[in-house]
Amino acid sequence: MMWDGAAVNVCESESGVMDPSDATPIWHQPVMTAEVLSYLRPSSRAVIVDGTVGTAGHSMTIAPRLLPDGLLICLDRDHGALTLARQRLTEFQPHVTFIHENYRQLPAVLRQLGRECVDGILLDLGMSTFQVDTPERGFSFLHEGPLDMRMDQGQGTTAETLVNTLPADDLAQMLEILGEERFARRIAQRMVQERRIHPLTTTTQLARLIVQAVPAGARHGRLHPATRTFQALRMAVNDELGALEAFLAALPSLLAPQGRAVVITFHSLEDRMVKRAFVQGKERGEWTVLTKKCVRPSDEECQRNPRARSAKLRAVERA
Repeated sequence: MMWDGAAVNVCESESGVMDPSDATPIWHQPVMTAEVLSYLRPSSRAVIVDGTVGTAGHSMTIAPRLLPDGLLICLDRDHGALTLARQRLTEFQPHVTFIHENYRQLPAVLRQLGRECVDGILLDLGMSTFQVDTPERGFSFLHEGPLDMRMDQGQGTTAETLVNTLPADDLAQMLEILGEERFARRIAQRMVQERRIHPLTTTTQLARLIVQAVPAGARHGRLHPATRTFQALRMAVNDELGALEAFLAALPSLLAPQGRAVVITFHSLEDRMVKRAFVQGKERGEWTVLTKKCVRPSDEECQRNPRARSAKLRAVERA
């Protein structure tokens, strides 16, 4: 078997993995750091938003460039990741503000902070290893854990809820659209059959079911057969496309004149949404598109960090 443990959209741009031998995080490089800095252009008086701060991979390179008079506003829906980000960025206080919130709520966040707009916004939509490698979060089929998959564990719906309650047709549609899973209907039908006997409650239980559901010839390859299903469930649980759509609709009003937005995606649907929104905004005269084609990581970076290989960066500057 040649299964690649990284899911299609689990190509994390930055990661903090907890070494089981101690409590010290092992920090990995964020994706396309130089490119982010080049397009975002943080400066000593700028106000920059990192809307998906994670464990501060990109923010650690942005924060020093905002001194002595700038401000970095860090958002994340994952409370655990935000706690780690706060620890890493302690030396840059009071020039960093941390807010436990989904980036789709950025307009409301800025209003609460008394700001109409900002000079730059970064979104990195990749998963972090901090989330994937925490078994109790339920993101990975490589670890035994509950079918949770919530980035914000304060929200209600979990992956367990979806796989045990959605009709087969709805499950299949979700897997087809969000996971681009060609065996979506077979997997959905198998889920419904299995849950009639006993509920689907764990990651490994679901992964075994998926392996059994797909044709024998599809069980051996670069990607584990459960990869796309887990991706689809995670995106559905967290309404990831809905959050991106809401953000893109609000983006023109969030940027100051000559302010810049940089978005890194890891999923074809996300990239198409960003590309379309940027083109439409250009046609309306709202901004200049700085990236005629998406920017990809270098071969050297992909060799150093294979999970960066599906990253795509696009950027705009407000008119």
